[in-house]
Formats: sequence, C-alpha cells, structure tokens
Amino acid sequence: MRKLILAAASIAALAGPLALTGPASAQAPIILKFSHVVATDTPKGKASEKFKELAEKYTGGKVKVEIYPNSTLYKDKEELEALQLGSVQMLAPSNSKFGPLGIREFEVFDLPYILPDLKTLRKVTEGPLGARLLKLLDSKGITGLAYWDNGFKQMSANKKLVTPADYQGVKFRIQSSRVLQAQFKALSALPQVMAFSEVYQALQTGVVDGQENTWSNIYTQKMHEVQKYITETNHGYIGYVVIVNKKFWDDLPADIRDQLTKAMKEATDFNNAQSQKENDDALAEIKKSGKSEIIKLTGEQDEAMRKAMEPVYKDAAGRIGQPLIDEFQKEAKSTTN
Repeated sequence: MRKLILAAASIAALAGPLALTGPASAQAPIILKFSHVVATDTPKGKASEKFKELAEKYTGGKVKVEIYPNSTLYKDKEELEALQLGSVQMLAPSNSKFGPLGIREFEVFDLPYILPDLKTLRKVTEGPLGARLLKLLDSKGITGLAYWDNGFKQMSANKKLVTPADYQGVKFRIQSSRVLQAQFKALSALPQVMAFSEVYQALQTGVVDGQENTWSNIYTQKMHEVQKYITETNHGYIGYVVIVNKKFWDDLPADIRDQLTKAMKEATDFNNAQSQKENDDALAEIKKSGKSEIIKLTGEQDEAMRKAMEPVYKDAAGRIGQPLIDEFQKEAKSTTN
C-alpha cells in the first residue's frame, strides 16, 4: 500500500515542481518537503529550520518549505525511496545511507579514524573530492547540494568499554553500512541494523546492548538515560549529505534555484558552525544528569582500539576502492603536517 501511495505521489512529481499548483493558481507557492529523522534541537534539525527561513525569505514566498523532523514522515529505510519517487523533495541522510543505494564510495566516511579532525573533513567536503562524490548521486535521480556536520561518534553500552576485548558479544545498533558491520565484527561484537527512531526503545528493552553516536544525538534522543556507560572514542564521523530530487531541482526556474542554492550555502555554514557547540553542550548536559558514566581512554587504550579496527580498511577496499581510501588518507596527512 505504501508503495502505491508513493507511486501516486511520484506521478505528480514527474510533471515538475509547479504541477500541483495548476494553471488557475500559478501564483501558489512551490512546496518543498524536507524530511529528516533526528530531533529539531540537533544541528541538523536547527539547520533545516534555518534553510526554511532563508529559502522562503530569498524567494519572496515563492517557495514554501515544510519540515518533517524525527521520522514523522519517513523512517531511515523509507526516505531515499520516497525522494526518488518524488514524494518528498529534500532529505539530509547520513553518508552511510548511500552504500545500500549502490554509491559505495560514500562508505569511506564510515571508516574508523579516517577523519582525525574537522579541518581534515573540510578539506575533503569543500574540495574537489567532495564535489566528485556528490556528482555520483546524479545517476540515482538525486542532486547532492551540501555536506552538513553532526560530529564524531562515541560508544555507549551497559558495560564499560575500555579495551577491544570488552566489545566481545555486545549487541550494537548500527546504521545500514557494510563498513560499520565490519567495524563491530573486528571487535567481536554483534552489529544489528536498526532505524534511528527505534534505538531508544531497543536500548531500554535490551534488544541491543549498545550503540555509537554523537553527543548531540545521544542527548536529544535520551539514550544516556538507558546506557550506563559512554566511552569517549571519537572513532568515527557522522555527517549528512543534503540531497534533493534531481527532476524537481532541474525543473525549478533558474532564479528560484539560485535563491535556494544561496539559502542552502548559508544554512550549511550555520549548521557546521553550530555542530561542535551542540555536541559540547550535549556532553555537558549528559555529565550534569549523572545518568551515564563518561569513560576517557588512555593513549595506550586508544591505540589498541585503532589497531583492532585496522582489518576494516582491507575489508572496505574491495567495495570502495583503495585509491579513494588513499586519497582520504593523503588529505588527512597533509592537514596534520
């Protein structure tokens, strides 16, 4: 039934962004539905609201942006299909989502410890490498507009996670990503793919034992209330790619598209400036709550984690391509030198 509804909605989308207004109401605004799966008080949630504000301002009300946060419109597994069918026009999925879609190159962002800091990340996302990755989405009927930060990931569970051996047999929720599966298998943990909206309940009921996420996601989804320990690992990165249905985007009048591009650039700057602050604030609130014990690794413990995850790179090279991994690592090396 859902596929029939999506298909019906896509018929209207095929006629272009002005199809729903009809000739009798040509002045009606273009509706742009922007769906995402996180809370409104996260970096992505706030940035989507900033985009709405700027888009409507710069187009003089010719575009109306409708924001659907917290999986209220589509869940993780549904949203990309809905975008391709034209049932929703804009999303900001995590990089991990594009591997299952067939664009495996985006899995490089999931590799543990590949992005040591935000400076390195910016060199990638704001440079020719980032632009080249976005261009790969065209073949799927998707236009990539921007990269939005969330932050670096931490590990949480109801047991202390200090050494690689501590992960053995622990059931971890992951996004749908071959790299993340390999990461937890390298630690002898048990990865389980699950929608973001289902994680809190799964942790609360013991369906999974732990998860990995940024401080802002952990705090806004109240995961710290059902996890006894959070280990500050900064082992991986969560970022988003803001994407739009390609036909919708290409069919927009050129001046409208330019105005939306301007709004997106400013919303991206807003998001990326806010993300670190949001994560710092969330960490402070988690500490204040006293509901999770924050564990800091020693240099030796951190090195042991890095060594345990080295096999993940070999596993990923066959799908992502060793040259792309090398290019990322070269950027990281040039940034730190």
